[in-house]
Amino acid sequence: MDDETRRRVEAALSRGLGRVIQVSAARSVGGGSISLAHRVESTAGAFFVKSNRAGPADLFAREADGLAALRAADSGLAVPAVVAVEPGLLVLEWLAPGPPVPDFDLRLGRGLAALHGCSAPAFGFPVDTYCGSTRQPNAPRASWIDFYRTQRLGHQLQLLRAQGTPAADLRPFDRLLERLGDLLAGPDEPPALIHGDLWSGNLMRDARGAPALVDPAAYHAHREAELGMMVLFGGFSERVFAAYREARPLGVGWADRQPLYTLYHVLNHATLFGGGYLRQAQAIARRYVG
Repeated sequence: MDDETRRRVEAALSRGLGRVIQVSAARSVGGGSISLAHRVESTAGAFFVKSNRAGPADLFAREADGLAALRAADSGLAVPAVVAVEPGLLVLEWLAPGPPVPDFDLRLGRGLAALHGCSAPAFGFPVDTYCGSTRQPNAPRASWIDFYRTQRLGHQLQLLRAQGTPAADLRPFDRLLERLGDLLAGPDEPPALIHGDLWSGNLMRDARGAPALVDPAAYHAHREAELGMMVLFGGFSERVFAAYREARPLGVGWADRQPLYTLYHVLNHATLFGGGYLRQAQAIARRYVG
């Protein structure tokens, strides 16, 4: 951590805690590929600090909004408290991980089921959020199909077009959007609060060894959308999904719809990182539209 960031952290901590705080040490820790992450030792204890000078000015403010929503859900899953947030800087309580509890997977599955029981009048969120550094438009919609078509898949296609992706490479997705209503047809469900970017790197343990969630891209969605990211990179055992289904059974045909929700995150990775993600997304689309 450079001197300027250290001074900003001290000032942010002092404002957040209402007294003068000094930083004594900082070391880099894992924090994803978008921002820098540090464990900071201070006169008020240890904190987790994310910094990003190049990202959107409201990136961390929107993450703080998501963390606040997850904490308010009272799902039984731990969520770190926000100590201070300002453009380019986010300070959170430090989660000191303990050994995992024996029923960790059971608690995670049941906790996600409880989280998804937190509803809202419409699909979306009071503010736009971010998945990585990609803005997620969250204007409220009464129809989940409409929301997912325009503000998730359609938005990603707009970003890819703006990056110069050839129209021919995006044609399978255009056909998919035309059929999305039929492909995602399933039981009508109310909007569910989801973490929104739940891969294994955003799952932690608290001091008791219980599941904790960090780095959300929160909004109110069809709850099946949560599982799309969970299965993309793996890292969640079948025990987690079984506990979830026991607490909140999934609708008939959910497994057939799952790749359509994974698709959003693959497209986002294509937008952020390029590489083979676009080909992976095309393969998913062609499963449904040929």
